[in-house]
Amino acid sequence: MKTEPNEVHNRPKLVTVFGGSGFVGRAVVASLTKRGYRVRVAVRKPEVAYYMAPLGNVGQIQMVQANVRHRWSVERAVMGADHVINLVGILSESGKQRFNSVQVLGAKNIAEAAKAAGVPLTHLSSLAADANSKSDYARTKAEGEKAVLAVLPETVILRPSIIFGHEDRFFNRFANLARFSPFLPVIGGGETRLQPVYVGDVAEAAARAVDGKLQRGSVYELGGPDVQPFKHWMKDMLGVIARKRIIISMPWWVARVQASVLGLLPNPLLTNDQVTLLKYDNVVSEQAAKEGRTLQGMGITPEAVDAILPAYLWRYRVAGQYTKTGFA
Repeated sequence: MKTEPNEVHNRPKLVTVFGGSGFVGRAVVASLTKRGYRVRVAVRKPEVAYYMAPLGNVGQIQMVQANVRHRWSVERAVMGADHVINLVGILSESGKQRFNSVQVLGAKNIAEAAKAAGVPLTHLSSLAADANSKSDYARTKAEGEKAVLAVLPETVILRPSIIFGHEDRFFNRFANLARFSPFLPVIGGGETRLQPVYVGDVAEAAARAVDGKLQRGSVYELGGPDVQPFKHWMKDMLGVIARKRIIISMPWWVARVQASVLGLLPNPLLTNDQVTLLKYDNVVSEQAAKEGRTLQGMGITPEAVDAILPAYLWRYRVAGQYTKTGFA
């Protein structure tokens, strides 16, 4: 990932980051603090996010309680900010955290608060966003974009593919499964094409939006340098962790039966909605690439999966990080 030198601001701008304590949020906050921005991390439980303070200098990062479903708390978090970033999203529903309330109504609340405060907004969506999708996740991502743009047309929207990095829920999840299972299931033959993007590159894109270097009102599609089918990425992961596992194709109907059961658990491994998502490719469109609405168009050279995976998947190897060994 190529970045530009840190900027020095006479008056450090304050950026409110909703969802700033999550996997992507931590990377975004780190990118912002390196540039000299002050960051207000808006989360539901600020008391569990204070570990983020060392990402910046003393007083550079502050925590504030906010729930995107509650308009008053959103307005309080935006008060006095110079820029707002919305990273809030869920992969599965639980309790009061529903796709519609978080990814549509919550996104609208943030956009309305940013508009009322007269500050720009950067909104993190997904390459899966599709208003006609049978997936609730993908549909509400698209509806969230529509709601945001209706309120604040100049919003910068970032649509990443599957995001990978040290604490991702993609490669880590399957690598952990490979520790205990002699086989690795791939749904529908694993032919769905994915374009994993490094979390650091997504964070850099968000930071450049705050810098004012991205076109207002544009939708940027963020993907890594490689497009491969799902089963290819599983083989790559197995190679990194040095484990031989049989990759088997799971029929769609079997996946749905399993998802119906697993979906009842807290933090489910698989849900029916995720099975639906896997039927569609998750890659940058030709139109976005042609128009320069990509990482490369921003001047960011995306990191390859093969360059990053060994840095964090080594812990799933039988013999550790440095010991040479055959496949387990």
